[in-house]
Amino acid sequence: MGPMGFRNTYFALRHGESRPNVRGLILSGLRDGKKWRNTLTKNGRDQVAASVREARDAGMLDGTAVIYSSPFSRCVRTAKIARTILGVRERIVFDDRLRERWFGDWEGTSNANYPKVWEGDALDPRHKTANVESAAEVRDRVRGLIEDLEGRYEGRSILLVSHGDILQITQAFFEQRSPAEHRMLAPLRVAEVRRIN
Repeated sequence: MGPMGFRNTYFALRHGESRPNVRGLILSGLRDGKKWRNTLTKNGRDQVAASVREARDAGMLDGTAVIYSSPFSRCVRTAKIARTILGVRERIVFDDRLRERWFGDWEGTSNANYPKVWEGDALDPRHKTANVESAAEVRDRVRGLIEDLEGRYEGRSILLVSHGDILQITQAFFEQRSPAEHRMLAPLRVAEVRRIN
């Protein structure tokens, strides 16, 4: 996969506002993340619907899209809304490589702690301070997924439904930037659809 050598076009969709977002909590563990009580709020569902409609109406995405999603309930709901609005017939594929970044000892604490992790990322993409999953580890698992998708599909629009850090690091990978630089990219807004390659 060279810089321009992708066989497919990739789009990011960050999940809509979730119940943990409203509570201001970091929820990055897979077990709790899959629980339905941690899914989107009504506002989050509306955000996703509006954003995906806008992308469809702008000709970015249509019913031929392939949808891969994090298995977290907030992303499952986001992906299902996108599938309905776009009219995608193929099943959504839920892949653990798109799961939320593990925030280690920050799990269950205030989301005001995210910048502490990001400051560490900027200094060293391999840092695991407070037992967080490093930005480099996220990059490596996402790279594995993209390599699989490149081997499986050709000429498709692939929508990756995931979480803020995962998608920021994915975009840095597509731009051949270090995962240390993921916060230098324009942050994805909640429920934003963005072409990333």
